Amino acid sequence: MTRIHSLIVAACAVGFSSLAMAGGSVHFIAPVDGATVTQEFAVKMGAEGIKVQPAGALMDGTGHHHLIVDGKPIAAGVAVPADATHLHFGKGQTETTLKLAPGQHTLTLQFADGLHQSYGPDMSQTITVTVK
Repeated sequence: MTRIHSLIVAACAVGFSSLAMAGGSVHFIAPVDGATVTQEFAVKMGAEGIKVQPAGALMDGTGHHHLIVDGKPIAAGVAVPADATHLHFGKGQTETTLKLAPGQHTLTLQFADGLHQSYGPDMSQTITVTVK
């Protein structure tokens, strides 16, 4: 069984879109990995091969962004928590402004389905920024 086939089977088993996992990816447009930023800075989120859509409905090939500050990607099929570390963009937003304390921080962009179930680490990207 190929890796893609295994992912599709796993996705179907937990009830979220197999199309998103098979052909999509997410990435930071800004900031870039290793950037030095001010305490308040813009974050722009991108997606390829998958459609960004508001939360609420389960539709193949769609989902929305979550931004995890100083945390790890969420396992596939697990709901992304709603707390100060896990920021939800359930209206389909692709931009936000963050305000962080000075120091080094990791930002993880995590894509999830309409019910906030993570598509897993393969549908995430982690970068590091230094806040001045």
